[in-house]
Amino acid sequence: MANPAHLSARTEPEAAALVEGLACAGRAAGQILSRTSDAAKSAALRAAAAAVRQDAKAILAANAEDVVQAEAAGLSPAMLDRLRLEGSRLEGIAAAVEAVAALPDPVGSVIDRSVRPNGLVMERVRIPIGLIGIIYESRPNVTVDAAALCVRSGNAVILRGGSEAVRSNRALHAAFVAGLEAAGLPGDAVQLVPTQDRAAVGAMLGAAGLIDMIVPRGGKSLVARVQAEARVPVLAHLDGVNHAFVHAAANSARAAAIVLNAKLRRTEVCGALETLLIDATYPDPHGLVEPLLAAGCVLRGDTRACAIDPRIVPAEEGDWDTEYLDAVLSVAVVDGLDAALAHIAAHSSHHTDAIVTEDAAAAERFLAEVDSAIVMHNASTQFADGGEFGLGAEIGIATGRLHARGPVALEGLTTYKWLVRGSGQTRP
Repeated sequence: MANPAHLSARTEPEAAALVEGLACAGRAAGQILSRTSDAAKSAALRAAAAAVRQDAKAILAANAEDVVQAEAAGLSPAMLDRLRLEGSRLEGIAAAVEAVAALPDPVGSVIDRSVRPNGLVMERVRIPIGLIGIIYESRPNVTVDAAALCVRSGNAVILRGGSEAVRSNRALHAAFVAGLEAAGLPGDAVQLVPTQDRAAVGAMLGAAGLIDMIVPRGGKSLVARVQAEARVPVLAHLDGVNHAFVHAAANSARAAAIVLNAKLRRTEVCGALETLLIDATYPDPHGLVEPLLAAGCVLRGDTRACAIDPRIVPAEEGDWDTEYLDAVLSVAVVDGLDAALAHIAAHSSHHTDAIVTEDAAAAERFLAEVDSAIVMHNASTQFADGGEFGLGAEIGIATGRLHARGPVALEGLTTYKWLVRGSGQTRP
């Protein structure tokens, strides 16, 4: 590996030198990956999954230390849940690597092909992006998910995790790299920044020409910093201010089940529901809020929502733009589909929004007009996950308009080049 874990980079020059060293090693490894066969990459990922399972005891012990420190630091219950690993979650991480290994290799696939009137054959083929930098918080599973997706798509990666998960990330990274190297791939294809000094983040953001793309995955402050400072292209994973609109024609049992799951299955995930919109003519609004209240969810409502149940507290203006990541939900009563669309347009973060209705025309209008990366009909927003989309894993949910949108997995980690084949044509 290029850098031992004790290195620090407390000044900007030190950080720049550290990142340059990581980048040079990563780019060299990426050149090897870009010409590695599909079978070899898949085998290396299976070896990495096996290494994670083999090192489970050490990984879980490292995670337990992180959790103890995070609890002492006052990390919120939602953030602690993101951080915490246990046997089934670790097995899920290893299984996700195997799922990525089983996916078709995107590299070299032909996007389209045409023959020009002059006989030139034009093809667009997928190629790796190059060296990707991923800056993330809290979630140790990102260390492995990101590594697996990058290796499978032929990209080298530099990972910079949050300080709250530093021991977990190092243990997971060590196991993953051991598996790669045992399978004959370069360990420098997946590097973990060996310091938590913030200067290293700044150096990654300024590494134009060394790092080809930055992916931030974390809270608003992290993403805002990355977007403000980066001189490298950014694929942003923004917060999930997600809505569910229960239309007048919704099936009441289905609506109640979807809303409860969307909010409370796991409150800390980015696909969790944060605002419930109820059609003013929906016949059973109390049937929507009662299960939430009974489960201990705090509801913050507008005037009409507060009238549904006295336990609903008045919302403040900022609530409509808040990603709670906790058992808190904003509730508004709206006058039909037009009002719901207007509310979502004003407050959505363009992550995931859903409609619950048996009216097909209303559903199709909602799907067509809501400008979000993921738009759903009669399904929980908690399905906003790369694994649930059949992608094996994800780097994040991209909410922008360029390059990739929604769950970013293998295809989102490739670009393309044109291949032109001729037979002696010259341009007149």
